[in-house]
Amino acid sequence: MVWLRVFAAYAAVLALALTLNFALPRLAPGDPLGFLLPEDVLAEMSVEDQARVLAEFGLDKPVAAQFADYVTGIFSGDLGISLRYGAPVWEVVAGRLPWTLLLMGWALAFSALLGTALGVVAARRRGQMRDIGTTVLVLAIGSAPVFWVAMLLITLFSAHLGWLPSFGAVPLMAVPGSWGYVMGVAERLILPVTALTIAQTAGVWLTARSAMAVALSRDYITVARAKGVPERAVVWRHALRNAALPIYTNVTIGLGGLLGGALVVETVFSWPGIGQLIVQGVEARDYNLLQGVFLVATLSVVAANLLADLTYPFIDPRVRR
Repeated sequence: MVWLRVFAAYAAVLALALTLNFALPRLAPGDPLGFLLPEDVLAEMSVEDQARVLAEFGLDKPVAAQFADYVTGIFSGDLGISLRYGAPVWEVVAGRLPWTLLLMGWALAFSALLGTALGVVAARRRGQMRDIGTTVLVLAIGSAPVFWVAMLLITLFSAHLGWLPSFGAVPLMAVPGSWGYVMGVAERLILPVTALTIAQTAGVWLTARSAMAVALSRDYITVARAKGVPERAVVWRHALRNAALPIYTNVTIGLGGLLGGALVVETVFSWPGIGQLIVQGVEARDYNLLQGVFLVATLSVVAANLLADLTYPFIDPRVRR
């Protein structure tokens, strides 16, 4: 029964998210036909021609019929044709999704490892002047807007020092699959991954510090120290295992915030992911494209949270009870 309630709750959240996904692009000001065609061409078209163009993309139907087509298309794998690219939405999104996954995957891994390690160290030194200074510094860095951090990184490491490229994801002249291609992508990953890692690490650090401070104050830690267990084992083997659940929750829930940060970072660095695709879809009032991108983002966040719920018992056996 517990698992049925969990799946029912996620199904309700997903249904609400899909409804908002359909409604929000249509609530935005502007006419998609005005963004689909140049003004001079649109002015010379007859009403019948304009209606035929809208019918080609399914935008001539009532909103209820468009919503029915939208839901049917989700389950059949057909999200329509992108107004901007003139190609199936799934093809456009599938071409951009690997770049976003590459960017977010590295940022998520680095922020989780760095935030947890720094949080553990800070918990051991809580209350000291060094801990207070570190807390102020981390909070200051974590509260900085991600686009501002990204622009500072570009100014310092690209414009001033000239160490790293700041535009695009692929070297212009490199052959796909070659060593130069791989190294070029790796170089262009450094700055956007760093910006996202800085934005995400503060939350993980605060959670890890708080959870470890609670774990280190428990009686079993006192018993372990009294038995002569080395301090390193007490911290990393006993305390961290019991503090892992809130840290793991923070990392998985932070996927949504990381996706929002990726939208901004991809725009600043001209990274060809779905974040940049959202901006292009908004500019073109491309309903089908926006629905497809938001659908992928929604499914990613819901799947991450569901995975966290399902894997809790493996991380902390106490949850099984």
